[in-house]
Amino acid sequence: MVAGLTACSTAETSTPVQTPTSAGASPDVPGPNGALAVGDEVPTSSASPTPTPTKRIRRTFIPDYQLPPIVGGLAPVITKIETKHPVVFLTIDDGNIKTPESIKLMAEYDYPASLFLTKDTVADNPAFFNAFKAQGSLVENHTVTHNINMVRQWGYQQQLNDMVGMQEYSFQHYGRRPTLFRPPGGAYSNVMRQAVADAGMKAIVTWEAKANAGKMDYQVGNSLRPGDIVLMHFRAEFAADLAAFRAAQLAAGLEVVLLEDFLGVA
Repeated sequence: MVAGLTACSTAETSTPVQTPTSAGASPDVPGPNGALAVGDEVPTSSASPTPTPTKRIRRTFIPDYQLPPIVGGLAPVITKIETKHPVVFLTIDDGNIKTPESIKLMAEYDYPASLFLTKDTVADNPAFFNAFKAQGSLVENHTVTHNINMVRQWGYQQQLNDMVGMQEYSFQHYGRRPTLFRPPGGAYSNVMRQAVADAGMKAIVTWEAKANAGKMDYQVGNSLRPGDIVLMHFRAEFAADLAAFRAAQLAAGLEVVLLEDFLGVA
């Protein structure tokens, strides 16, 4: 079995994962991260010519979703989180383009994200991503080589080696071994699911919405839904993609929450 979704810039044909449906979004007025403050606190501003916005307190959501266990040696595949909470999960892949602007924007919007990094694309400057870590993001596994055909070209051992290499690289540079895996290109198989589990990770993470070329693309519906996992990339159009995501997130009344926190695998 091979399944997956179109991801990175290299063209690929893959079988989409079946997708569930979900309820609508909250009408609450959002703050910088799209969330109301605790106790419906209203943001304040200074009377000075250059006001500094008051950072809102993140709401704490008690997860109403349980990560499926590894069964028969196969890691589960997560495409969307089934939740009634008004939350959305931002994931950013690869690490090719590294600009101070991306750090600044993520801090300005107060967005935590799951960073699915590839060793070969971050090795020129791995320390760059420490700034995102300091903002509350986590580094996850997107392999060493980013071979988008690994599920078809490689057997179990080659896939496992590519995953374990990134596990150890992440631990060396970011002090944590990833718990989540994103297949290059989005395609996966049972052989890959076994390799993911044997590499010490808890799940394969795909998506149903992505910010790409300055706009949002949806596999289901035409807006963000609670529990959506959104794909982005560290590309030259990072600012435009993040702006498209932010507009969709605010319009849907969702808060950006760290996927690992919600799954209990941080």
